[in-house]
Amino acid sequence: MRVIRFLKDWMLVVSMLAGVAGYLLYAALDLPPGARGFAGNAVAVIQPVLIFAMLFLTFCKIDPRSLRLCGWHVWLLLFQAGVFTLMGCLLIAMPHSGLRVVLEGAMICIICPTATAGAVITRKLGGDVSHITTYTILINLTAALLIPLLLPYVHPNPALGAGTSSVLILGKVFPLLLLPLVSAMLVRILLPSLQRALARCQEVSFYLWAMALALALAVTARSIAHSTVALSTQLWLVAVSLVCCAVQFWLGRRIGARFDDMTTAGQALGQKNTVLAIWLGYTFFTPVTSVVGGFYSIWHNLVNSRQLYRHKKLSRGE
Repeated sequence: MRVIRFLKDWMLVVSMLAGVAGYLLYAALDLPPGARGFAGNAVAVIQPVLIFAMLFLTFCKIDPRSLRLCGWHVWLLLFQAGVFTLMGCLLIAMPHSGLRVVLEGAMICIICPTATAGAVITRKLGGDVSHITTYTILINLTAALLIPLLLPYVHPNPALGAGTSSVLILGKVFPLLLLPLVSAMLVRILLPSLQRALARCQEVSFYLWAMALALALAVTARSIAHSTVALSTQLWLVAVSLVCCAVQFWLGRRIGARFDDMTTAGQALGQKNTVLAIWLGYTFFTPVTSVVGGFYSIWHNLVNSRQLYRHKKLSRGE
């Protein structure tokens, strides 16, 4: 039990170190080209499957009757969609900008949906779980629509037209962001006993997240190792992830305070599904932009740790 407790408390660090160490071991092995190609193809399949499974299990726990819209939902959606679109338009207008990779990293940090664990942290901090759950669904829908619409023009594929690229991107994004929700709702309606069983298996989601994070960090390490992007640009990506994290937590809390829901809105905007962010960067943008997802994971967990510590002290009257 002590080992399990230790792993839960330090899973972020353990998963990240395991992912980086796994890649270094993989790179050091003298594998034939065929084996390396198989490993790459396997990762391309396993990573989205893990993300789908995490979201599906999370949505299985959601009771649609508990979902509630509130005023800050609109403002946060406008911020995420508006800033993502504005940055995309800047890149479309300046296709050869030296800031391309950095702006792409910022776009990922902005449009990335709320973390599936956001409701857990929000509950511990005394926020409104139904509000953040509703926002998690709304931002997943928004991201699933905006990314396929804008990305073909921001990061065009020379071999494909914009329309074809949009369809292909939609084919990858929709199963990850919308299909888990649709599937969970169908299971709730058609197989309620299975839904109740899955809702009790939220512990599995934690271990899936740990596996997905380790794999995502391995992919990030590979991107850094094979990147031809200058070290200064990669350091800018680290800085961008920190700035985006700080701004979004701050802005979310400021907007939420106007609706007497400061904690919930702060978590909704600041706490991200960083495994998805890494996948977005590696799959659709310049691969090295996956660095922002890895470091954003560190920053938002540091923010959450500080918030939980302060909340416990206040609860004890210290």
